[in-house]
Amino acid sequence: MAIKTLKYCVNGEWRESSSGKFTAVMNPSTGEQIAQAPVCSREEVNAAVAAAKAAFPAWSATPVALRTQVIFKFRELVNQHFDEISLILATEMGKALEEAKGDVFKVVEACEVAVGAPLEIQGHSMMDATRGHDIILYREAVGVFVGIAPYNFPAMIPFGWFVPLCITAGNCMVLKAASMVPQTGMRLLELLYEAGLPKGVVNLVTCSRDEVTELITHPDIKGVSFVGSTSVGLKIYSTAAANGKRVQCLTEAKNHALVLEDAPIEWTARRIINSAYGCAGQRCMALPVAVVQDSIADEFVKVMKKLSMELTIGPAYDPANQLGPVISASHKEFVENWITKGVEEGATLVLDGRGCKPKGFENGYYVGPTILDNVTEAMTVGTQEVFGPVLCVKRCKGFEDGLAIMNANPFANGSSIFTSSGHYAREFARRTDGGMVGVNVGIPVPLAFFPFSGHKRSFFGDLHCLGRDGLKFYTQTKTVTTKWVSPDESEQARVSTWEGTINRDL
Repeated sequence: MAIKTLKYCVNGEWRESSSGKFTAVMNPSTGEQIAQAPVCSREEVNAAVAAAKAAFPAWSATPVALRTQVIFKFRELVNQHFDEISLILATEMGKALEEAKGDVFKVVEACEVAVGAPLEIQGHSMMDATRGHDIILYREAVGVFVGIAPYNFPAMIPFGWFVPLCITAGNCMVLKAASMVPQTGMRLLELLYEAGLPKGVVNLVTCSRDEVTELITHPDIKGVSFVGSTSVGLKIYSTAAANGKRVQCLTEAKNHALVLEDAPIEWTARRIINSAYGCAGQRCMALPVAVVQDSIADEFVKVMKKLSMELTIGPAYDPANQLGPVISASHKEFVENWITKGVEEGATLVLDGRGCKPKGFENGYYVGPTILDNVTEAMTVGTQEVFGPVLCVKRCKGFEDGLAIMNANPFANGSSIFTSSGHYAREFARRTDGGMVGVNVGIPVPLAFFPFSGHKRSFFGDLHCLGRDGLKFYTQTKTVTTKWVSPDESEQARVSTWEGTINRDL
């Protein structure tokens, strides 16, 4: 297969980079290179910012009802090309085809929320806030935003979490696509321009961390949306905020599920398997830790092992497979090293996914489903993000003990409980640190009209992405105070000050 040289997009035009530097785009199912993404130069990245800045005045002045028409058309185009985009995604990222389709569907869902922006970005007003004075609050576009996307959701995050609300609110954006998986976003951007987006409103680059640093400190950038690791996210948050940007950074997770003795074991295990091993564990809402009550822990682990071994493993784009590869050879090594470390720390290796080599695809980056039992809080494998198909089982005495174990973790993206008790379910929802909570739900990701609300070291910022939080992040408020003077009013009344009017009325 010929290796495709990819381009970057500025002002609606796909351009060849002059940097001469490229990042390999692999097919992780086979270990073969399929494309190369440009490492855009500083000048090329700055050109993307300049194009977005130039497009902002006209786009922000476009009535919101017309902006939403672009999103309507984009949604229809995504649906028309749904299978094509899903196949591109599965091929370059490695998640199973059905999961790739779910990734693309989240773009459609976000568009359906964004077209409701005319209702949500309305301001409010008050007549006679004080005598003769009316006050109106408007929500307005902010300017140019940067969206920095990770590799694990190349459709949903840039074109679901970032773009729809950002541009519907009247802003422009420079997308920094993940260099390992750029083709999904590139195809989506082609469809967005086909839907009628004016040139320059959304631009796409692939570049190194040096150029990213310049992006987040660029004087023409007003805000930054980031999804990625906690170490990088904290650095981006600190740097961008110090340069006067509004910032939302969604970072790592180590989500836990509390499994109580009244939970149906096989039913619960199937849902935890879907959450722990879906996308080969490469998602921030994976469920890599099950905190299981002692009285059922042995049976739970036995069932988990049996069901995990039934998963079909192979190339992501084959619909028969349930578990595809991880993203790269280096990440495969990273995950396998965590399994080794867990054993060295004293965990019981129930199921070992190291050395997984599906027949005919031995060069792919596969890690099989893995179960580590008897994991304790002293083990780093149970507290740090592995980002692979590795389930850690921690044992607890009961509800209070299990909740304490979960809340001790520094991350708090999501948390779940499996129980038949309404009392424990309510207490868990009230007291868990997790920002997104599941009750008998393994992946408690809310629909796009609610915010993706991680807590603790899983998020840095004030306003989360999606929902009302997302629209607030991408808009700023303006208040207008108005007084009209009657022609019959006395000259003294005409010159009365706003402060004086307040004092008089009070």
